[in-house]
Amino acid sequence: MSRIAEIEALPLRISEKTVWIFLKVVDDDGLTGLGEATLPGREAEVSALLAEQRPALIGVSATPAPLKAPIPEQSIAEAALSSALDQALWDLRGQRGGKPVWQLLGITQRREIPLYANINRRTVDRSPAGFAASARDALAVGFTRLKLAPFDGLTPALAETDAGPALIDAGVARITAVREAAGADVRVMVDCHWRFTEATADRTIDRLAEIGVTWFECPIPETAESLDALRRLRARSNARNMQLAGLEMSTSPAALRPFLEAGCYDVVMPDIKYIGGFAGMLAAGTLCASYGVGCAPHNPTGPICHAASLHAAAVLDGFDLLEHQYDESPLFDTLVGGKLPKHAGEASKLPSKPGLGLALVPSLVAELTERT
Repeated sequence: MSRIAEIEALPLRISEKTVWIFLKVVDDDGLTGLGEATLPGREAEVSALLAEQRPALIGVSATPAPLKAPIPEQSIAEAALSSALDQALWDLRGQRGGKPVWQLLGITQRREIPLYANINRRTVDRSPAGFAASARDALAVGFTRLKLAPFDGLTPALAETDAGPALIDAGVARITAVREAAGADVRVMVDCHWRFTEATADRTIDRLAEIGVTWFECPIPETAESLDALRRLRARSNARNMQLAGLEMSTSPAALRPFLEAGCYDVVMPDIKYIGGFAGMLAAGTLCASYGVGCAPHNPTGPICHAASLHAAAVLDGFDLLEHQYDESPLFDTLVGGKLPKHAGEASKLPSKPGLGLALVPSLVAELTERT
């Protein structure tokens, strides 16, 4: 039985606003497994947690936990670290067995993974024209499902003040520009990053429906106190032919259950970086399916998360769509030597190499390492 011989966090500076965090696990046979723990703005916390836990991890089994193991409640930083460790251990298991991870996870339900393009982070020019240009670029490579997060500067505290209407209007103008650039047949999806109150979200639904938005994501903070509000917003969205989506920052399948029981969402978005790695993601998919709710993994960060999400999507119950972080940086491809499966139109083939199927380019790791 192989054991963990070395474990290291690799925070890599990708752009002025982006750091991707990877976890590198080396076993005593010299194999290297990778996971992703990207947690924006909290890179130092993840690295500190690993430094604290590292002595206890060296020498333990490099075999991943059973897929149905319970995933305990954790802080988001603890969840990021444990989820990355799970990804890396599955990567090692696949390499040892000579098989891609998806072949080890369960019954394969799909061999092509439908994607939508998140154009938000690549849009540096935040004007309506900048968003329209990003939409046209994504359309040119075959995407017909586009997501943006247009409500810059809005917060729940500002939403119902005198400043709120102008910030909401600016967001609506960006969405309108995307719709005009994309045409009527393209699916336009909107991420709100919890920036609204119930009342302002409710009023915005009608405006988005007029533009033809079909996906309304994370409109208000997701707390135990917001369950009734979210259920009402779902009903309002559905009445205007929109799905309500959310729960991307959940740290365990158990954390999803109150929202599923309350009927808050049409689509739940677990992230393999926080939900508990493969074990948590597959449990989340099964739970969502039991409530008749779609499972659309959140996936807006780096290439290791993307690869892990592809593997999970192959076997995931209740699967809907996979987010694809479109063109924020060429490092998405070059950092892993161009080995990610290429999307054809808006679907991706599954990785075919053993494990996750990726390795980081050492020279780029050395160049980009962020000291925390």
